[in-house]
Amino acid sequence: MKSITIEGSKRESVGKKATKALRNADKVPCVIYGGDQPLHFAAEAKSFRNLVYTPNVYTASIEIDGTKIPAILQDIQFHPVSDKILHVDFYRLFDDKEVTMNIPVRLVGSSKGVMSGGALRHNIRKLKVKAIPANLPDFIEADITELGIGNKLYVTELKNEKYTILHPDNTVVAQVRMSRNASKIEDEAEEVTEVAE
Repeated sequence: MKSITIEGSKRESVGKKATKALRNADKVPCVIYGGDQPLHFAAEAKSFRNLVYTPNVYTASIEIDGTKIPAILQDIQFHPVSDKILHVDFYRLFDDKEVTMNIPVRLVGSSKGVMSGGALRHNIRKLKVKAIPANLPDFIEADITELGIGNKLYVTELKNEKYTILHPDNTVVAQVRMSRNASKIEDEAEEVTEVAE
């Protein structure tokens, strides 16, 4: 999985006044959990742009005083009016410890059902996945080529040895439904057949 580097500086004081001063300086107060002690730091607000405002998922490499800490974004708080980032929580990654992340689902192929006039529904755009950091995929590929009208693609068809998908087996990722146009065409075809008979 691709990683984005965020440069931060350690926070000495974590009170309300210090936090307000940070935000006024266009910095975001952050915490990294998962180690022996939570690590408080601050980073430039603009450094989160590629990590937060994207449909893709990345890990973060947080650089504090020359030390790099691999982490994942765990929680983020936005201002209710201005939408500015108020606070970010990270979770530290360890090579041998499994983590849970929401991974985007990318549909590939051209569905037979859609070509016949059906409508494709992409029910789930992200799947919750558990794996060690090295096995986390950038996205999960779902091949919809064989989906005909009325067919569904279940989570079981996307299983992989490298990671565990944390959804029930009957979860529908994508499906092809009968569209209004397709049903009209079908009705017209039936009428033509009846007339011919």
